[in-house]
Amino acid sequence: MSHRPTISLLLCALLLPAVILLSRQAASSSPPKTASAAKGAAPAQEPDKNTDACALLTRAEIQVVQSEPVEETKPSVQPSGGFVMLQCFYRTTTSAKSVSLALGAPDPAKPSALTPREFWRKQFHPPEPVEEEKHVAGKAPKKAEVDREEELRKPRPIDGLGEEAYWVGNRITGALYVLQGDAFLRISIGGGEDESVRIKKAKALAEKALKRVDALPILPAGRNPASAGLGGGSAREQ
Repeated sequence: MSHRPTISLLLCALLLPAVILLSRQAASSSPPKTASAAKGAAPAQEPDKNTDACALLTRAEIQVVQSEPVEETKPSVQPSGGFVMLQCFYRTTTSAKSVSLALGAPDPAKPSALTPREFWRKQFHPPEPVEEEKHVAGKAPKKAEVDREEELRKPRPIDGLGEEAYWVGNRITGALYVLQGDAFLRISIGGGEDESVRIKKAKALAEKALKRVDALPILPAGRNPASAGLGGGSAREQ
């Protein structure tokens, strides 16, 4: 038994807003829904100055990374279970090279609900399951294929960003996730470059966005729950 399928499905859920925006405006490849999206999420809300994720990256910063100007920015706020996803879609001249950014932040209206940090711990640091593997004649080759697919989808640790960072995706699409304090960041880069190039670009943008995360009014002031731990070691780039 393994938690990898669960992790993959739930993390793919977080990519749904980016998929919708990229598919509508870029008609490009679709990244993988929050738990609430899978159940029929509440409609997106209009952001205000306290919840505008577009404040995390400038148009100039996107242009430097994607080598194209940003024609339009589209901020939105999507309730996601016990927290909210603050989102910004940066549409570039070539739509397929657009960038999607989201910040999972605590919902002030639900202080006792599941926090982004708790969600992160459950997805990236689930408890180890008890092995209950049973050999079934003739099933080994198929199981090997499934295990290989799961391995390819496994979150890959990325070093040097926030408290922890992971890349979730494949050669076609993916997103960078970064945990910092009471929130986590997600960045998805459009374009047809090699996966290693997209990871490098996402890291460059994440470094700039992380410097502005704590300034968003929606985040609790003066809180740094890093000492609470995550139930796992520090991430290491692979």
